Amino acid sequence: MISELQTALRALPHGPAFRFLDELKSLVPGREAVASYQVRGDEDFLKGHFPGEPMMPGVILIEAIAQLGGVVIQSDPENAPLADLRLTGVRGAKILGAAVPGDSLEIRAKVEGRLGGLVQIEGEVRGPDGVLATAKVTLSGTLV
Repeated sequence: MISELQTALRALPHGPAFRFLDELKSLVPGREAVASYQVRGDEDFLKGHFPGEPMMPGVILIEAIAQLGGVVIQSDPENAPLADLRLTGVRGAKILGAAVPGDSLEIRAKVEGRLGGLVQIEGEVRGPDGVLATAKVTLSGTLV
């Protein structure tokens, strides 16, 4: 059986090795969602960031927000999915903490606005000790 998250992820361009969402906790299609990601410790990027003291890069925390934003956009019942969906802008990003192996992360994404193939998403990533990252990201795609 394929989960709702796995179905939604098929609408995104990422392969499984570059997905930072494990479980969809809640989804208001086209509006907002909450998901989780478990930092396992075997992710390839941790080998070099940083040897002996691995932590998830801040840009990947922002990528998780963008991916969840893409799930929200592609689930919108009032708008067709966008082809070639991509992260095209990041504003107001703040990296406030670090995620390390064993941490369970909660990712939140909410649509702030939409104009054709451009969608503004506001989001945050929380870890065991609070907010790790916040950002406003712009996703763009082709209307089909």
